[in-house]
Amino acid sequence: MVALTGAGISVESGIPAFRGAQGLWDRFDPMEYATIEAFSADPEKVWRMFSTLLSLLLAAVPNRAHLGLAKLEQAERLRSVITQNVDGLHQAAGSRNVIEYHGNIRELVCLSCWKRFPLAGWSPGDSVPRCECNEILKPDLVLFGEPIPWGAQAAAEAEAKACGALLVIGTSAQVFPACDLPAIARAHGAVVIEINTEETPLTRTTTDLFLKGQASEIMSELVEAMR
Repeated sequence: MVALTGAGISVESGIPAFRGAQGLWDRFDPMEYATIEAFSADPEKVWRMFSTLLSLLLAAVPNRAHLGLAKLEQAERLRSVITQNVDGLHQAAGSRNVIEYHGNIRELVCLSCWKRFPLAGWSPGDSVPRCECNEILKPDLVLFGEPIPWGAQAAAEAEAKACGALLVIGTSAQVFPACDLPAIARAHGAVVIEINTEETPLTRTTTDLFLKGQASEIMSELVEAMR
């Protein structure tokens, strides 16, 4: 199996989805704060959004869904996790083969000299971090207007083509190019198993088996059943 995860898997860890009530985009207009153009024009303003996001992500801990996927990998039932999340909770739970579609929070990058620095040591409330060349650093997250890292996209598509079953957890898989992965998996003979609290556009078009409920509960039951 291969898993494709989205924001819904981390909601139970205290990280609200970006969209909807209490979501980050309810507080910050993404076109004003979350584009590469906005960062280039006024990085200090965009860091106000980053600080809020990072304060949520750094305080979060893996829930039973993250831990369940790690257990399936350890039992050699799950080959990899493809995640659209940037919170690092899959790695914190023990998953080793994680493909991060939208980057991660563990590194900062300078868009001037391209040096990278670990996020460790920075805390929300600290001053905006700067590179040795004095440019403001950017978390290694994919902003609107930036391409998906080619290595992650190629690896994700290869996993989708080779898996026997694709677990789609906490995402409607409607954002390009991640939206292609369930269709790619199904076209290559995989069973698509969707775990979400509500039906999504994916449910009636691509999903073979829809399991409705909280990801942590269903993953716990799945791990126990496979045991």
